[in-house]
Amino acid sequence: MVTAAVALAGILGSCTTLPAGSGATPRATFQELPRDAVVNLFQWNWKSVAAECPRLAKVGYAGVQVSPAQEHAMVVNNPWWVDYQPVGYQITSRRGDRAAYAAMIQACHAVGVKIYADAVINHMAGSDSGVGWAGPAWSGHYTYPGIYQPQDFHHCGLTGDDDIHDYQNRAQVQTCELVNLADLDTGSDYVRGRIAAYLDDLISLGVDGFRVDAVKHMSAEDVGAIMARLSAPVDRYYEVIDKGGEPIGMGEYTSTGKVLVFSYGDQVGSAFQWGHIPSLRELAGGVDGTVARVFLDNHDTQRTGGAQVLTFKQARLYALANVYMLAWPYGEPVVMSSYEFTNIDTGPPSTDQSGTTKDTGCGQDGWVCEHRWQSTEGMVGFHNAVKGTGVAQWWDDGDNAVAFARGNRGYVVVNNETAPLSGRSFQTRMPPGTYCDVVHGALVEGKCTGPSVIVDADGWFTATVGNLDALAIHADAKAG
Repeated sequence: MVTAAVALAGILGSCTTLPAGSGATPRATFQELPRDAVVNLFQWNWKSVAAECPRLAKVGYAGVQVSPAQEHAMVVNNPWWVDYQPVGYQITSRRGDRAAYAAMIQACHAVGVKIYADAVINHMAGSDSGVGWAGPAWSGHYTYPGIYQPQDFHHCGLTGDDDIHDYQNRAQVQTCELVNLADLDTGSDYVRGRIAAYLDDLISLGVDGFRVDAVKHMSAEDVGAIMARLSAPVDRYYEVIDKGGEPIGMGEYTSTGKVLVFSYGDQVGSAFQWGHIPSLRELAGGVDGTVARVFLDNHDTQRTGGAQVLTFKQARLYALANVYMLAWPYGEPVVMSSYEFTNIDTGPPSTDQSGTTKDTGCGQDGWVCEHRWQSTEGMVGFHNAVKGTGVAQWWDDGDNAVAFARGNRGYVVVNNETAPLSGRSFQTRMPPGTYCDVVHGALVEGKCTGPSVIVDADGWFTATVGNLDALAIHADAKAG
């Protein structure tokens, strides 16, 4: 019998050093890799993303979602949300300049990791004047010299202040202003061309796709028209906050891209905190899994998403929920990587009063780096190994522990109970052999750095899984 119960540090600790790779992976091989997991390195500067990509490649991530590249407003105290108040389309921000951005892409491509740019195209800044990161000022809520003039914005006239007040009113949501942010007229041919030119500029630097911000606030027709102008058919996934009960739904946008499923994190967080996780046996969102990007939390929801949203601040439950997300076959996962905050407006660790973002040192200066937790890194490999298989051999205790197979490629046990699952036997569909428990260790040079389990000729193994802990084995982590 193998015991998988470990202390908190065991499930969350940094991954065991991984074996060296065989060198650069040509970009042409991207689509051949059985990978789709993306990590959101929120607010990391370009130098730090470049330095992290070799590790991400070895763990098995397909790509990195990086924060907006374009020039943003300068705001007192440098809150995180200044990045979502663009004032121009120069590739320069507190995270680095155009050269650093291009170097990041080159470094990540060299190891086979894609770059997904967070694109803010619905609006410009929210103030009537100010200075951008690169220095040029703008004056007037709708005047951006050399870029946009008042005729390039929506002036909805539906509310007293032109802001959105009624989310049941489609016209307000898509033509009025989101918290005073100057709303671009994305129905205008000029505006569509200007946005597409910016996105094409990023593509010319090597960007592989986009996470597109605030898509709900643009009509599906406008979004489709902009994307049709791009010079290359890059990947796209859209932020469409749709939890039901509103007139604008995710399904309107799936003909031109994938969508981020916001209800997913709420459902998982609620089950792990207050419900019972067997309820997640049918876990899915409002769209087909082939067009779904799923996540537990993002930069918005971890601040204002409500008590149901799990974050790094509930570390043990959050680690378990990530195990479940990466084991479950619905959608393509986006793993969050954060920094500490107490005030919801707090920006990333910075080096100066202007807000220049510090190089990331995981565990230092407030950088959390939950994507490096052993359980999450191990489960990215699990996710890749079982890709294309279904769920089988479901077991649960009727309360708060579950286990299931992913075809004959993997098996996972998640124990959200207050007591261990002691000496239980589980039936997999896997060939006999010794497998590493990737929640607590890795396969390095044919040996497990953490616990292992022995699967017998009939597919059974026996193990103890600690309370608020998990165990996972897969075909690509077989010892010997």
